[in-house]
Amino acid sequence: MRRAVIAFTAFLSGLIFLLASPAHAGPADCQGLRGTLKLQGQPVNGAKIAVTTESGQPVKEVTSNAQGTWDVPVDKPGKYKVTLDVSSLPQNTEVRGGNNVRTPTVFEGNCSTVLFALQAKGAPGQQQDSGGESSFWTTAAQLTFEGLNLGLIIALAALGLSLIYGTTGLTNFAHGELVTLGAILAYAFNVGFGLHIIPAAIIAVVVGGILGYLQDRLFWGQLRRRGTGTIAMMIISIGVALFLRYVFLIFFGGQNEAFAQYTAQPGIQVGPITAAPKNFVAMGIELAVLIIVGLALMRTRTGKAARAVADNPALAASSGINVDRVIRIIWTTGGAIAALAGIMLGLSQSLKYTMGQDILLLIFAGVTLGGLGTAFGALVGSLVVGLFIQVSTLWVPPELKSVGALAVLIIVLLVRPQGILGRRERIG
Repeated sequence: MRRAVIAFTAFLSGLIFLLASPAHAGPADCQGLRGTLKLQGQPVNGAKIAVTTESGQPVKEVTSNAQGTWDVPVDKPGKYKVTLDVSSLPQNTEVRGGNNVRTPTVFEGNCSTVLFALQAKGAPGQQQDSGGESSFWTTAAQLTFEGLNLGLIIALAALGLSLIYGTTGLTNFAHGELVTLGAILAYAFNVGFGLHIIPAAIIAVVVGGILGYLQDRLFWGQLRRRGTGTIAMMIISIGVALFLRYVFLIFFGGQNEAFAQYTAQPGIQVGPITAAPKNFVAMGIELAVLIIVGLALMRTRTGKAARAVADNPALAASSGINVDRVIRIIWTTGGAIAALAGIMLGLSQSLKYTMGQDILLLIFAGVTLGGLGTAFGALVGSLVVGLFIQVSTLWVPPELKSVGALAVLIIVLLVRPQGILGRRERIG
């Protein structure tokens, strides 16, 4: 056990060295107000926000930048009034609920985040006009596209988690942090070292794969050889997740960041759908990677060996398969794919140190819904989760959008406990 602890300490030291780049300044002292304006996942640039004291004394008027962010430092803690100028919003855009005024409280030494939920005019709940039916289907098409986009990102992250579970039986709660790590590494190479986002992303994916290999070689593999049970390893993974999350907080900071390129792109119209060009390219890359990995598992010798290990590790070892080598290949692949998922998630929204944690429940839902340990099951389950999350906002408030996906998960598992593409297993 001592060797495993020493090896894991060495691995974490290397990770901290990678994160301690010029791009990762620690969280600075902050006292003020800030926020991010987004419409359908895209930042809103040029919106005007006026801040006054509770008594009406003007403090400052600012404009959102290309990332949709704004911030106003204040001298004294207290209650303030924040007003969003709706006339400065893009055409056919409005504040959900119609209230463009917020009254947050700033505490000493802290920044208060102010939220304005934006939507296109004619979005759900606004279809009472003569063109209501047309507007409803346009919104439904837009939400379906956004659901597919989210589902493919979840599928990338879920694929690595599913493969690791299939070959080792480990339910890895630190997988969300591997997603965050990929985004932060790409940000470090992109902003910190000045590389374009494309080579920065490629390097981050390679580094993510190397770190996945080192995780198994230096830590998880050591625990397996000592006979550590899957429940104990699952609990350890929770501790690893918490540790890595706060390492990210120390070196990356608690603020939201964005890549240097492809942050604010004008949307293009494709039928009833409006989206930035990067979304179409990202979806193509995600789908291609998922299909390639799935075919590799079915057609290549390594893929067949991985499936044999997943079915019966002891029988696979007795037939001449190097089980440890196969598991390390899976960990390498899973780390690289998780890093890619983090980069794609960072391109579709801002980067923050909890971004992997925020989608971890959805990743588990996608894996479980599709069938534990199956690559194509992770894809199908994640697409269902992504679609229900977005499309459900036609009828439920956006704050409750994850409820629909989890309700579908419960219903499907009641009817088919092994998941959509999972296999029945004999128990007892």
